[in-house]
Amino acid sequence: MRGRTAPAAGLTLLRPHPRVSLLLHRRSAAVAGVLLVLLAAVMITSACVGQTYIAPPEVWRALRTGTGPHDLVVNELRVPRIAVGALVGAALGLAGALVQTVTRNPLASPDVIGVGHGAAAATVLALATGAVSAPGAMPVVSVVGGLAAAALVYVLAWRHGMQPSRFVLTGVGIGVALSAVVQLYLTDSELEAAEQIKLWLTGSLNGRGWAQAGPLALVLGLSLPGLVWASRALRPLGLDADTAAGLGVRVDRARLGLTVLGVVLAATATGAAGPIGFVALTAPQLARRLTRTPQLPLFNAALTGAIVLVAADLVARTLLPPLEIPVGALTALVGGPYLLWLLGRRTATR
Repeated sequence: MRGRTAPAAGLTLLRPHPRVSLLLHRRSAAVAGVLLVLLAAVMITSACVGQTYIAPPEVWRALRTGTGPHDLVVNELRVPRIAVGALVGAALGLAGALVQTVTRNPLASPDVIGVGHGAAAATVLALATGAVSAPGAMPVVSVVGGLAAAALVYVLAWRHGMQPSRFVLTGVGIGVALSAVVQLYLTDSELEAAEQIKLWLTGSLNGRGWAQAGPLALVLGLSLPGLVWASRALRPLGLDADTAAGLGVRVDRARLGLTVLGVVLAATATGAAGPIGFVALTAPQLARRLTRTPQLPLFNAALTGAIVLVAADLVARTLLPPLEIPVGALTALVGGPYLLWLLGRRTATR
């Protein structure tokens, strides 16, 4: 493999094949390596720490042999939950990066523009009516609801083109309306169903396992070709619409494709763990500040989202033992002040 470096831009041109060339941002690659190590450390810590501390060698022995005194805790309770948390965080980080690129607004995320509300409304409807009860079907219901909400927002926001500011405002309005729908279902549901719905709406990894991790991993795997295309489409979309169009980019088509991909990822994550707020909002911006790239780095956004959610879940289940705080409540508690800070920072720079 031959490489040619452009020091001023911090880029390396890789040519693994005469007809294939890859542009590698050196700082992004270094940050990705650090984030991978940090994610592994957080996951190992989460597997060890809980009401019962298990030393790392014992965790590894339980994983390797599937036997021993810690087999149930490690292989049935902690590791599947950690896997779901990492996958959900990665999906939310990717979805946030895609939506923020389309809207060109760091304050936008799937849970802000109505996608999460649509997925939640569809899932709540399925739980309240008993139409769907299988855990593996919940991601499908959430994707349908998220896509329906995003399609409604897109249609209502379209006026001779899609303006990002109008798209965000329309999404906020649709999200408020869908939240009201969810509250109506709660007031009219049976007590047992209402408690189940309320628990799901808080966003929690408690009780999540391979039944939720499998569909989410499948969606992420199937999204890889789209993410490769998205990584190329992000650069011109970071410019204004006229400049991007002048470069030969079909702006509206590219925005639609990125939006659909982000909606599918966010809605699938919502179906697996419930609506977990602010991860999709904060992870892309944290990744961008670490890499210092002009566009949002997809791979690093996914890693940052996974680290944030796994670490938040570790804190949520160990902060006030034996009480377990829903991870969605903790991310909202931390993400709310971050959103206010981001709003203040944008106002101060104008």
